Amino acid sequence: MMNMQRMIFSLLVCLAYSSVTYAQNVATVGKVSISAKEFEQKYKEVQQKSVVNVPSKQVFLEDLVRYEMGLQEAKAQNMEKDPQVQERYDQLLYQALIEKQIGKRVSQIKVSEDDMRNYYKSNPELRTSHILIEIPPKASSDQRAQAKKRAMEIYEEVKKSKKSFEELVAIYTDDATTKRSGGDIGWQSRLTITPEYYEAAYKLKVGQVYGLVETLFGFHILKLTGRNPYEKANKRHLRQVVFDVKRKQIFDSYFAGLKKKYPVKMSLENIK
Repeated sequence: MMNMQRMIFSLLVCLAYSSVTYAQNVATVGKVSISAKEFEQKYKEVQQKSVVNVPSKQVFLEDLVRYEMGLQEAKAQNMEKDPQVQERYDQLLYQALIEKQIGKRVSQIKVSEDDMRNYYKSNPELRTSHILIEIPPKASSDQRAQAKKRAMEIYEEVKKSKKSFEELVAIYTDDATTKRSGGDIGWQSRLTITPEYYEAAYKLKVGQVYGLVETLFGFHILKLTGRNPYEKANKRHLRQVVFDVKRKQIFDSYFAGLKKKYPVKMSLENIK
């Protein structure tokens, strides 16, 4: 009987000591106190998130104290009213909204072999060579017209010339990077070259030449030299692309719903 009473007494002492420990503060910074319970919770979070280099409790407490001092000083200087701080706060709010509303759906995206194969049918990797006739930066309408005229003349020469396309590249192209390789720009996906260039190349048969294609770089005369089969495609890149497509669909759907709540009017004509 006495042993049982001693056990109960010991247990009560432990519980009392524990409650006192967690009721105590581990630090006071100005008028703000950091409780032992708060400290232990935060330290446990750090332990769970960190794989290596978990700080000692003393070092972590020093970090918490500095953090609290910094917050108090920032508030004393009214930094929450600083435009840059407000902008960063808005960014955090946006990120928090996205994470809360669609983060789970994005994390559950799955990309199957069939998904990749179906996407690749309309978006294969293409290999092309090109002759580039550059348009000068900030070109006037006359300069642009002259560049296009020169490009058309070269294209007519390409169509009737007995020289190989690679030889004509060496004579006419303004692209110094690909001049020595016959104009070859390597294997490209729909996302790695400009849309206008890809669409033109996609419609060609291997060996076919087409002109003119205008992009930000100038006027192109291009030749399709390869169409990669699915079996040889870069699967890692392809998987990421399909994932991004699915993620975009989730984003588009979410913001389409928000448009009903927040009507949008854009004035594209004012974009210079």
